[in-house]
Amino acid sequence: MILDREALKWIKPANGQFQIYYKSGIDHPEYVPDFVAETTTCIYMLEPKARNEMEDAEVLSKRSAAVTYCIHASKHTAESGGKPWKYLLIPHDEIAENMTLAGLASRYAVSA
Repeated sequence: MILDREALKWIKPANGQFQIYYKSGIDHPEYVPDFVAETTTCIYMLEPKARNEMEDAEVLSKRSAAVTYCIHASKHTAESGGKPWKYLLIPHDEIAENMTLAGLASRYAVSA
């Protein structure tokens, strides 16, 4: 698995761990990313999705909330000499054994 090879640390977050909320109609449910991995240079919030779900309204709303979280987290960590955060929304069929986190980030990092 990619995370085992490159990451210094990685987690599968639990509910409430990041407290990210997204808009879904009139509700604001919690978004829990699939994985978070730390490398020597960055902290990645990783969300693999089926290719046919990449433009789904709920996925896009979660993406927006996660990108905002990463912006705020990056600003906070920059103040203390920490690493930037990046959000990756990755089509599931692009994940392969020969991929690296940096390679995936170069193709699928989402910015504001």
